[in-house]
Amino acid sequence: MKRFLLAIGLFVALPLSAEAAEWKLVWSDEFNYEGLPNKEKWDYEEGFVRNQEMQYYTRARKENARVEKGVLVIEGRKERWKNPRYKPGSSNWQQQREFAEYTAAALITRNKASWRYGRIEVRARLPHGRGIWPAIWTLGANRSKIRWPGCGEIDIMEFVGKDPNRVHGNAHFAVDGKHRSDHGKLSTEKPYADFHIYAIEWFEDRIDFFFDDTKFHTFTIDKAGKGGDNPFRKPHYLLINLAIGGSWGGPIDDSVFPQKYLIDYVRIYESK
Repeated sequence: MKRFLLAIGLFVALPLSAEAAEWKLVWSDEFNYEGLPNKEKWDYEEGFVRNQEMQYYTRARKENARVEKGVLVIEGRKERWKNPRYKPGSSNWQQQREFAEYTAAALITRNKASWRYGRIEVRARLPHGRGIWPAIWTLGANRSKIRWPGCGEIDIMEFVGKDPNRVHGNAHFAVDGKHRSDHGKLSTEKPYADFHIYAIEWFEDRIDFFFDDTKFHTFTIDKAGKGGDNPFRKPHYLLINLAIGGSWGGPIDDSVFPQKYLIDYVRIYESK
């Protein structure tokens, strides 16, 4: 799966799909170490975060996120976890549960690295089972100032266990203050059975979505507005997470746990 090129005195592994002359590697994590994910590259989301999901995202906990045997392991577990934000009688879904019944992890590059345009490529083996919802995606780096969906979101890969023979790519944005999306999907038998490359190639006018070497969707960026205010003409940061249940994950089959989401590498390229 890998070939090796000599670059700056070091051997750098490049996948066949990104060896074309137009790309230059600018950021990567090859996960060739052991322990917690590299804190110079990754931060975490923490708690109950979005979409009414059932998992509690933990911070720097090896049971949920660790590097071993050359891969990043994000593990979804069926276990009870105290919710420190619990408030009896609260109407806020993030505060209503005293305990979570599931844990997982969400790794992010926010405030550490962000990119505008280029190729974002992740080689991963997906977890599976009813209620499982892994994703590889981006959000606008200005999200704290311009709330979602105005900041823009690129879903490089989404997979839901209730639909086990399909992968999805999507762009979320706002037009006149209203949420819009542009969705693509690819039917493929048991994508969770092996490692695959999930990637986008992001240009000023479009974003192409790939499963291995198959381009299955193109989003025309002008759909989100013309000019520099378009959120897809601004930097984004990367997220890799394993959600459980929630608005799209749906009902959960407890018999499938624990589930491991394996990431072989993350590579970011810029155009030469």
